[in-house]
Amino acid sequence: MKKVLLAFLAIIILGLLGLVGTWRWVESSARSPVDAADTTGAEVDIIKGSTLQKIGAQLHELGYVPSLFAFKVYLKLHGAPEPKAGKHRLKKSMNLPELLTELAAAPLPDDIPITILEGWRIRDIDAFLAEKGLAPAGAYLEAVRTPSRFKLAFPFEAADLEGYLYPETFAVPRASPIDLNVLIQRQLDAFSERFYTPYKTEIDKCGRSLKDLVVMASLLEREEPKPEVRPKVAGLLFKRLDAKNPLGVDATSRYALADWNDRLAFLKQLRDPADPYNTRLHAGLPPGPIGAPSLPSLLAALKPEASEFWYYLHDSSQTIHFAKDAAGHEANRKKYNVY
Repeated sequence: MKKVLLAFLAIIILGLLGLVGTWRWVESSARSPVDAADTTGAEVDIIKGSTLQKIGAQLHELGYVPSLFAFKVYLKLHGAPEPKAGKHRLKKSMNLPELLTELAAAPLPDDIPITILEGWRIRDIDAFLAEKGLAPAGAYLEAVRTPSRFKLAFPFEAADLEGYLYPETFAVPRASPIDLNVLIQRQLDAFSERFYTPYKTEIDKCGRSLKDLVVMASLLEREEPKPEVRPKVAGLLFKRLDAKNPLGVDATSRYALADWNDRLAFLKQLRDPADPYNTRLHAGLPPGPIGAPSLPSLLAALKPEASEFWYYLHDSSQTIHFAKDAAGHEANRKKYNVY
């Protein structure tokens, strides 16, 4: 009888030790993040009506919870606040209590993607937003004409933000109309993050102002369709600029047109000596950028490729052909029927 009692007590003690061990393991697992280095995280969408058990399985599958068993036991011991449906930014540097707290907080705003294309002018962006019903016509134009409304992390000297409104897809909180200040600030931040900040040392040493680089990049964006060719075009155009020769970039004469592709208006503009953007008739860079340059164009302006060429033209397939002198250029004109 005594042996049976001792055996029974041993079983109880072992069971208690097992329970304590399990409890300690669950608590340790719950308090330990999966990856302390993950401070950025990702958006996780919690479907409306999801139970905590279903959410636990979702988090386990995504790698935020290493043990589904520990998750379930933790809930039994501590409970959890009611999660809110919607998108939440979760980080693997969060432990389980922090994850549950984040899921109970207000979800992220329901953002919509807005894609700004390379080369677009301010007026093009304004027209796009109005066409999509995202902002009243003229509202974007009005906003960018007051640069002091925004935080600029780079040198700036212009009346509006043309050229610095980085072309990319931006997530903007859904609203009608959208908050243009949010969109514009994100474009300006992207310009700084993609180009100005990482290349600041090179920009400071290149011998040209940031404005001149942005203006040249905007010309390259419209002038040369192939990004890999733009450094050579940049070298040629800077060589013309330094020699005080007209740049001869026809895209600049399209800048003021309501319709960029209006050929009759373009031909008229090419003959207008009063147009400060006419780089056939006026030497030097135009007064400002002619659109939003992409990173390849900005880098081409920053790192132009020297060459022996002074002239170029594009054939009907938009393939570029360079020439060393006027005679070579004229020969290319005849060969490719470009006049």
